[in-house]
Amino acid sequence: MSASTPSSRPAVTEREAREVAEAAREQHWRKPSFAKELFLGRFRLDLIHPHPLPDDEAAQRGEEFLAKLRDFVETKVDPALIEREARIPDEVIDGLKELGAFGMKIDTKYGGLGLGQVYYNKALTLAGSASPAIGVLLSAHQSIGVPQPLKLFGTQEQRERFLPRCARTDISAFLLTEPDVGSDPARLATTAVPDGDDYVLDGVKLWTTNGVVADLLVVMARVPKSEGHRGGITAFVVETNAPGVTVENRNAFMGLRGIENGVTRFHQVRVPAANRVGEEGQGLKIALTTLNTGRLSLPASCVAAGKWCLKIAREWSAAREQWGKPVAHHEAVGSKISFIAATTFALEAVTDLASQMADEDRNDIRIEGALAKLYASEMAWTMADELVQIRGGRGFETAESLRARGERGVPAEQLLRDLRINRIFEGSTEIMHLLIAREAVDAHLSVAGDLIDPEKSLGDKARAGANAGVFYAKWLPKLVAGPGRLPASYGEFKHEVDLSGHLRYVERTARKLARSTFYAMSRWQGRMESKQGFLGRIVDIGAELFAMSASCVRAELLRSQGDHGREAYQLADIFCRQARIRVEELFTRLWTNTDDLDRKVVKGVLSGTYEWLEQGIVDPSGEGPWIADATPGPSQKENVHRPIR
Repeated sequence: MSASTPSSRPAVTEREAREVAEAAREQHWRKPSFAKELFLGRFRLDLIHPHPLPDDEAAQRGEEFLAKLRDFVETKVDPALIEREARIPDEVIDGLKELGAFGMKIDTKYGGLGLGQVYYNKALTLAGSASPAIGVLLSAHQSIGVPQPLKLFGTQEQRERFLPRCARTDISAFLLTEPDVGSDPARLATTAVPDGDDYVLDGVKLWTTNGVVADLLVVMARVPKSEGHRGGITAFVVETNAPGVTVENRNAFMGLRGIENGVTRFHQVRVPAANRVGEEGQGLKIALTTLNTGRLSLPASCVAAGKWCLKIAREWSAAREQWGKPVAHHEAVGSKISFIAATTFALEAVTDLASQMADEDRNDIRIEGALAKLYASEMAWTMADELVQIRGGRGFETAESLRARGERGVPAEQLLRDLRINRIFEGSTEIMHLLIAREAVDAHLSVAGDLIDPEKSLGDKARAGANAGVFYAKWLPKLVAGPGRLPASYGEFKHEVDLSGHLRYVERTARKLARSTFYAMSRWQGRMESKQGFLGRIVDIGAELFAMSASCVRAELLRSQGDHGREAYQLADIFCRQARIRVEELFTRLWTNTDDLDRKVVKGVLSGTYEWLEQGIVDPSGEGPWIADATPGPSQKENVHRPIR
């Protein structure tokens, strides 16, 4: 059996997998981080208030492009056609190329538009509202595809070779996932073997968004260690038309029917060493660094969903009457509308704030970007679900069926299907919990990590104990009291509607969150990493506090600009009140939960103890292996690669 079949992939222990992930993450904090400080119990409002803004020139350039893009999607895009035919028409993609939409984030000196993250995300929100598949096409190309890694890690020669193509003519994709490798890259099986001035790629990549139509690929492959080669997971730019590259399948999904997502096989593909991005072994670091801002494209699509949910909920619930009045005036429906309105305001606040922080580059936003992705994907799904409920049976009916019988074709059920993947894309909710938790406790691990590491010597533990003593002697007393206890704090947020109390709550709760984290680390020590339920709730509390902070800061910005300030304060107020209820519930669940019992039940399920419970049904699943064979070798399938020219 080949060494790269799913059943015999490189054996990797849990510790080895963690070490690979740890080596890939940024080890140092060279810039301040609002979210990092929040998890440490320090509410650094000064890092986000006053709300940062794009400069006038960037804003003008961005607004001009948004006007052109709006005209294009309103006149040239038929979202019903894309859904029906499960494909974005070539002429739409060509039109987007001519518009410059594929070069939004690429510098003007390479033929791009040079937009910052703020206007790039506004463009994705607009395009994604017309068709989520278009939003995915554009973001997969330049959020994580060839342009962003080259911008961050490429050589000048690579930028001059590839970025002009990406700005106007070529579509790119990012290839990391494999049939048996998702969020555990230590088991990556695709190889890149040095051979003279080239590397020879072999392997199979799964779920290659844009891969079916891409001209250029960023491929992550493992370089074996040898003389002159440090080896490790490495990034390469690969031409899709190179001999040995085969797109073997165009995948189909429950939602996002128009995306070009496939399976790509590499067999003896020669890639010039000049196409290697960064150094050997830097591949995962490149991927993670790219995702720090790349993840912000996903909240943009969630903002689009929230705005549309609000529009449809408003129009429908005013027109639909039950028991003598519009359904909006029934409390059971009205509470859902209030949730949608408040949460849409918050998601836009989080997305715009994190995007502007990315543009300013004054802050390290690795946690903020991850929180934005996590929070937006979960809340947008809930909003879409509530919209379907508000629409009732019409929410479950397809837009095409509604049109066929003479009603407005509202694709509420499609939105639910399209949004579902966001909780999995670019790091599932469960993985995001662990990733953010790791960053949130970084300060603790930096000073006390050796204390809980069973492989460290007594000398290492002694030194760690001394360092920890110094750190905690200074840190713990600061968690006792703060401005959140002073009634006059944050008075600049007190107007007709008073938001200052919410900011005081955030400050107090951040300290409580830090105390809870410290207590858990003291209690569980080295077992802390296995307490994924606890860590997930810690992260969810931090996400709510971040969203509350962003909402208040955005409301004050809009008030100071005279732009719906009063209404913004009202929305921020109701969002914060709703968020506080969720936070208190999460704190309760930190210590009152069924986590231990759940683990026992899971062991029983896997051992077959409850197999009797599965009786009385038939399984409609087809035959076949759970994970497809990814043995390297020549492709046995037709190449379905479809470049758009």
